[in-house]
Amino acid sequence: MGQTVRIAVMGCNGRMGRTILEAIQDSDGAAIVGAAIERPECNFLGADVGELAGLGSLGVKVVSSLADVVNDFDVIVDFTAPEATLQHLEFAVANHKKIVIGTTGFSDEQKQLIHDAGNAIGVVFAPNMSVGVNVMFKLLEMVAKVMGDYTDIEIIEGHHRYKVDAPSGTALAMGEVIANTLGRDLNKVAVYGREGNTGERDRETIGFSTIRAGDMVGEHTAMFADIGERIEITHKASSRMTFAKGAIRASTWVFAQEQGLYTMQDVLDLKS
Repeated sequence: MGQTVRIAVMGCNGRMGRTILEAIQDSDGAAIVGAAIERPECNFLGADVGELAGLGSLGVKVVSSLADVVNDFDVIVDFTAPEATLQHLEFAVANHKKIVIGTTGFSDEQKQLIHDAGNAIGVVFAPNMSVGVNVMFKLLEMVAKVMGDYTDIEIIEGHHRYKVDAPSGTALAMGEVIANTLGRDLNKVAVYGREGNTGERDRETIGFSTIRAGDMVGEHTAMFADIGERIEITHKASSRMTFAKGAIRASTWVFAQEQGLYTMQDVLDLKS
């Protein structure tokens, strides 16, 4: 077991924040809760975050600013919102902290800020921290190399009713993996939904369909369809814990790295 990593959990009282707290407590001891952050208007400031999350006392109080606990953590784990995440990223760069970003919905300009931060600190930026999803990315690359040039490619994703961005970051990452493998520009070939008389399908396009319903944690399917056969690669998440465990794994990994921008493909050694 390596050196213990102290993690600052952003949005600690949210659905994902509480799951991350639980994942840290269930980890093998390589990670602990170093700090717990919530919005200034949160009613739980000053409370023990462990008691708040039903984990028993952890001796870590909920605060509203990273500056208040700057000496209490090594790595920030952030699954909040783009604007908030970029503020936390700026703090990480200024204070030489490392960060794991699972937030989605960034614009291209905002993504560039994350890329630039990798020149100063260690950053793991991934649209999906699930180990299974990242294995799926590798499978998509393999299938695209063999079948992508002659099949129709569609990506279908579904999430809970509260998700605010569409398509999901994971679906877009799936499209990018496929497009990059085929030498296509996703910005030029992506089709986001269809309606009316759309005409015959362009073979070069990659279609996206989005479902928002109930409490779906996350379901993603990539379809490579030809006349007479098709391959479907699907990942279904039944609990947010899969993302939280991946984030903890990324935290302990990036703690040992130099500055740089990394993905879960790096964390899981899937790039070779």
